[in-house]
Amino acid sequence: MAKTWYPVVDYSVCIECGTCVSKCPHGVYDTSKAPSPVVTKPDECVDHCHGCGNRCPVGAITYVGDNTGWTPPNGKQETAEPCCSCGCGEPAEKKALVEYLYLDLSACDRCIGTDEVLDEVMMTLTPALKLAGFEVEYNKTEIKTAELAEKYRFLSSPTIRVNGQDICGPVKENSCGCCSEISGNDVDCRVFEYNGETYEVPPKEMLAEAILKSIFGKPESGCSCGKYELPENLRAFFEGKKGLSGCSCGGGCC
Repeated sequence: MAKTWYPVVDYSVCIECGTCVSKCPHGVYDTSKAPSPVVTKPDECVDHCHGCGNRCPVGAITYVGDNTGWTPPNGKQETAEPCCSCGCGEPAEKKALVEYLYLDLSACDRCIGTDEVLDEVMMTLTPALKLAGFEVEYNKTEIKTAELAEKYRFLSSPTIRVNGQDICGPVKENSCGCCSEISGNDVDCRVFEYNGETYEVPPKEMLAEAILKSIFGKPESGCSCGKYELPENLRAFFEGKKGLSGCSCGGGCC
């Protein structure tokens, strides 16, 4: 352990994300003050360790006694509030949040088929991502009502997002007999384009490639920021489902 080497936090830059506190294995920071980084045991810091400084997303950490020429890899930069729920304004971490958003898993062939393919892809990719140091979270959400669609900024069913971003490119749809029957209205659902072909259920190769590209590279679809309006197609689905169910909750109880 070092006597003249320990981290110093610039609180004018720090965003109190808690990364340095949670990732330090030497107990340098006071965990009871987390996410605020308070150095209480500087003598426990390992000489020439830049672990917390390398992880800091805003470059708020430097070191007493550092004569190595090291500089914060992320630099000191202004931070801003996230512009939406997609996470585009949040500090970058090794996290893979995969979300599957759908209308129906009981009768819609597209939702059911995509769910099965995505499950298979995630079973293959998750161990590799964890081995690479990623925290992997896989969630599924049934969009039962218009209110939920607005909450999740839902554009078409089914939708797959990685870290808040739609991974399957611009929305394209065609008539879906299953969802039309569920709602009693003509409803279009999503189709997927891959290697010049159009699919109602995406192939495994497409989803695996899109997920990895979103995690390790720049996703083609970009951020979903901007004003959201419930698509008329989905409005017709929810209103029709509500009418067929005979209840006043928008079909969420059935």
